[in-house]
Amino acid sequence: MDFYTTVLRKSGTYWVALCLENGIVGQGDTKDKAIQSLKEAVESVEMVRKVAPDAYHSAPISVKELHEFLTVEAREPTLEPMELTAIYSPRILR
Repeated sequence: MDFYTTVLRKSGTYWVALCLENGIVGQGDTKDKAIQSLKEAVESVEMVRKVAPDAYHSAPISVKELHEFLTVEAREPTLEPMELTAIYSPRILR
């Protein structure tokens, strides 16, 4: 996979980036920092998987999990900014 689908949302003063393909999350004070944090987390997990394939099981997140991510801080849908984007990363799988 050459890219991952990412949902970004504001959480207080931070941005949170969620990878839809594997459920990994990154956080930062800006969108760019949250995406960079997510890229680093994905790369770390993939490096571990190369030496220990059973160490981390990943699967696409469910609609329920996405809903929880988007509404975690409120009972009603949030009016905070959200963004859906693709992040590109060197292919490190397999």
